[in-house]
Amino acid sequence: MTLPGFRLLSGRLGPERQRQLVDEVLALAAEAPPYRPKTPGGKPMSVAMTNLGPLGWFTDERGYRYLPDHPLTGLPWPPIPAALTALWAELCDVDTPPDCCLVNVYDAQARMGLHRDADEADFHFPVLSISLGDTAIFRLGGLSRSDPTCQVRLASGDVCVLGGEARRAYHGVDRIIPGSSRLIPGGGRINLTLRRAAPA
Repeated sequence: MTLPGFRLLSGRLGPERQRQLVDEVLALAAEAPPYRPKTPGGKPMSVAMTNLGPLGWFTDERGYRYLPDHPLTGLPWPPIPAALTALWAELCDVDTPPDCCLVNVYDAQARMGLHRDADEADFHFPVLSISLGDTAIFRLGGLSRSDPTCQVRLASGDVCVLGGEARRAYHGVDRIIPGSSRLIPGGGRINLTLRRAAPA
């Protein structure tokens, strides 16, 4: 049972669109190299991250926040691809564009603990998530960390929207299924999470 506002669009992106998106994101990530940030508790994350757009999500010992520049290079984040902003306009909000695309890069050992996206100014805007590459076992819970959870398989090309009540839901990634896709060179999974971080 999932909260109202969670939508899973299985296979929303076909194989050719997936390949084009991976090529574009990897080229942009060469300008803003993925890195493994630390949580406020000082623990390195197992997922490598970078960002696209005017703002980028960041974490370190000082806490969670959004930055206009890559923390290692000091350069502005590369732009969000037009295909992603068009998908946001179609599925989320036609008037207000996303200002952050968090790029999470998973290898076979990477995980993402239960968390909720709570660093944005206005929770009216949903979170849009695009899965590329190996299948992920996604865990979706409720508004409290102790609420019951369920597992959802997210395959390459799947798109999900967390809006309404589900916008504040706890969620995470239990594991990756290695070799379940040949999309990404060398294997692994790329998750693209579009958000509106700043006030509209």
